[in-house]
Amino acid sequence: MAQNTTKIIPAKTWTQLTDADVTTITFQNTSGFYVLVAGTAGATAPTDDAGAIRYNPGQGELNTALSDLFPGISATRVYVYAPIGGEVMVSHS
Repeated sequence: MAQNTTKIIPAKTWTQLTDADVTTITFQNTSGFYVLVAGTAGATAPTDDAGAIRYNPGQGELNTALSDLFPGISATRVYVYAPIGGEVMVSHS
């Protein structure tokens, strides 16, 4: 399912950004603190931050293929972790 929204990310919880399997994604950390972003091969949330990418405030990706972000796995979903909570803008088709 396509979406273009801003998601509220609760503190210390892996939260799914995508709401379906995707191949490309646009997102931006609109929080005032860093977030960690991880790809998964399916709808199971990560259990740690191994392989996660850190995005500082204002950073993100523009129409980027998941295969480029996470070349070591066949990622279809994207999750975000915010140590103190935050917001992330996300758009995908």
